[in-house]
Amino acid sequence: MKPDYTVNYLSIVMNNEQQIKLAIADDHKIFRDGIKMALSGKKDLKMLWEAEDGKDMMHKISIKKPEVLLMDIRMPEIDGINAIQIIRKEYEDIKIIVLTMYDDQQMISKMMEMGANAYLTKTTDPEEIYNAILTCMNDDFYFNDLVNQAVMGKLMQKKNIRQHYGNNASVTFNEKELKILQLLAEDKTTEEISKVIFLSPRTVETIRQNMKTKVNAKTIGGLIMYGMRHKLIE
Repeated sequence: MKPDYTVNYLSIVMNNEQQIKLAIADDHKIFRDGIKMALSGKKDLKMLWEAEDGKDMMHKISIKKPEVLLMDIRMPEIDGINAIQIIRKEYEDIKIIVLTMYDDQQMISKMMEMGANAYLTKTTDPEEIYNAILTCMNDDFYFNDLVNQAVMGKLMQKKNIRQHYGNNASVTFNEKELKILQLLAEDKTTEEISKVIFLSPRTVETIRQNMKTKVNAKTIGGLIMYGMRHKLIE
């Protein structure tokens, strides 16, 4: 009897399709090699390419778009700050994980507000980098202690933020929107939120998109950052 390879073949195809397409941009080859080696054992990741500067990175994105981009801030040609602005205008769905040596709170807040999905330092354990990749793919954002401390630090510097933005703010949220904003900050998925507020997932997504439009936020992270800055969420 001739063996049936159909199941095995389909399994291989499905596994390849489920691999997360990854890219890394950093001007230090030793660091790029180290990251590639550290993640090489993860069967659900596929490294598409690497770039040594911002210009090279943007060129390669236009040819083969990754799902997740590990990107340094300080790069020749086009630095990470300018690069993230370009990427967010042209490729909104790419998950950007800033992977840098800088742990300055102002820089962390700035990059998250500009559309980064996660912010990690180069001393981060490879397993946490892997976890951040998976979390960004599943939940859009990875909030670690570094990001949380940066956001809270910014809030502490603006003790009068509610007086400045509160009643005089041009943007207001109704009770339902505030509830959704709070649940997003608690890392709830669309399905989980829909069960809590008794609305369909599609309706939740529509409300969430309208909220982003209200505050001119391109990402859920930007929306959450707005809520935290204006003390709309706990």
